[in-house]
Amino acid sequence: MNNIKIRNNVKVSGNKNGPTLMLAHGFGCDQNMWRFMQSILEKHYQVVLFDYVGSGKSLLTDYSTEKYGTLEGYAEDIIDIIHELKLTNVSIIGHSVSSIIASIASIKIPEIITNLIMICPSPCFLNVPPDYEGGFERSDLEELVELMDKNYIGWANYLAPLVMGSSQSPELIAELSGSFCSTDPLIAKNFAKATFFSDYRHILKDIACPSLILQSGSDSLADVQVGKYMAENINNCALEVINAEGHCLHMTNHEDIVPFILRFI
Repeated sequence: MNNIKIRNNVKVSGNKNGPTLMLAHGFGCDQNMWRFMQSILEKHYQVVLFDYVGSGKSLLTDYSTEKYGTLEGYAEDIIDIIHELKLTNVSIIGHSVSSIIASIASIKIPEIITNLIMICPSPCFLNVPPDYEGGFERSDLEELVELMDKNYIGWANYLAPLVMGSSQSPELIAELSGSFCSTDPLIAKNFAKATFFSDYRHILKDIACPSLILQSGSDSLADVQVGKYMAENINNCALEVINAEGHCLHMTNHEDIVPFILRFI
């Protein structure tokens, strides 16, 4: 296996005497999406950025369809990086699916991961009647995945405004669409299946560290009710609903969420 720092394009910056803060990007994204809040966080924390294998500037030669067919494979990336850098007392900010990926990692190494900040998380995007509404019927998500096969560019152009928020700047929507398009279609499809068809509600009770959920008030992918569900099912969890639209608060509303992060950690 290649050196993990190279494999995951790991970058360490900021206050080397401060607490360690790891930033975990979401589906179809890479570490560059954190740039809006990175400089502020670097004043207070040692910041660890990385790309999951298959994303950004990671080593695609280390990609495994089987390993990364479940979110546990991505959690292994986080754990590998923590061990490689010999980190202790790590706080993780996870965007979207990375909130769950980071939660899986925290359950595996609770002595190292001490805080979780979740931006627009969801433990399950599927509706599971009668007890849970994740927001999507299985047939809807199956059609979305089928569109990836038939028209990958069209899929990216459809999903980007849905994720970013249609009222957000055209430049940010175009950036997200471009990020989707730059991901290998087979890798993107595998990650999409692992993200949208999984159900990790059962792990919420096992999250031991203090957690903070930063939820968008209007989010087409993860409704406020999903954030409330998670906060109710995770011990020692706070929920903050931000008056904003879209699924990417770290890009569109970083000035609103950074104060919550600084107070929490």
